[in-house]
Amino acid sequence: MKSSRRTYNIMDQTTSRRVADRKVARFERNIAKRCSENKKGIFPYPICHILIGFLLSILIGSSLFVIIRTASSRGL
Repeated sequence: MKSSRRTYNIMDQTTSRRVADRKVARFERNIAKRCSENKKGIFPYPICHILIGFLLSILIGSSLFVIIRTASSRGL
């Protein structure tokens, strides 16, 4: 990335300025690296559609079983 700041010759810079520039460059590289890693995806192991369907069928089936059992036990 190009910086909007004026680039100085190393001889023109003071020690603290060089240290600060190194820290800024390291920070920018770290941010660029983190941004490129985040594009891979949030979930490394996505849940397949078959598993979602299986879980939903268990949920709906068990709720229907409970409804039928309570209706038959109360004599409705």
